[in-house]
Amino acid sequence: MSIDSLNWSILKCLQSNARQSNAEIGRKVGISSPAVSERIKKMEDSGIIQEYHTTVSPFEAGYQLKAIITLRAFMGKLKPFLEKVKTYDEVINCYRITGNENIVMEVVLKNQKHLEAFIDQLIIYGETKTQIVLSHVVKHNPIKKLG
Repeated sequence: MSIDSLNWSILKCLQSNARQSNAEIGRKVGISSPAVSERIKKMEDSGIIQEYHTTVSPFEAGYQLKAIITLRAFMGKLKPFLEKVKTYDEVINCYRITGNENIVMEVVLKNQKHLEAFIDQLIIYGETKTQIVLSHVVKHNPIKKLG
């Protein structure tokens, strides 16, 4: 499915606030609510729109630390780790990457002791490096039309 300029306008609206009504989006982009609904459905069906999320503040939910942890897996440990990482509640995002490390994880933790215990679980799979996140510089930047 190609993304025409009207679909890009709809995507811009949804990326800024996915909870706005189709009528509100229609007013912004100049088409009817049913037409917005039809276009959204087609973009969902084609995989352009993949999911809708609620963003929860880790700090307000009781987590004191957010960290980026990279893992350089030991020989033979990457595949077992790829299964195990799905079970960790601390991991909010995980990427398999190229380069010296194999994995980058974004994690939330209660405190330093929690961080230490979590790293202790990881080190059986490989060498870790941890960076504490101080603040967001860019957060959920929308995907825009190439151009």
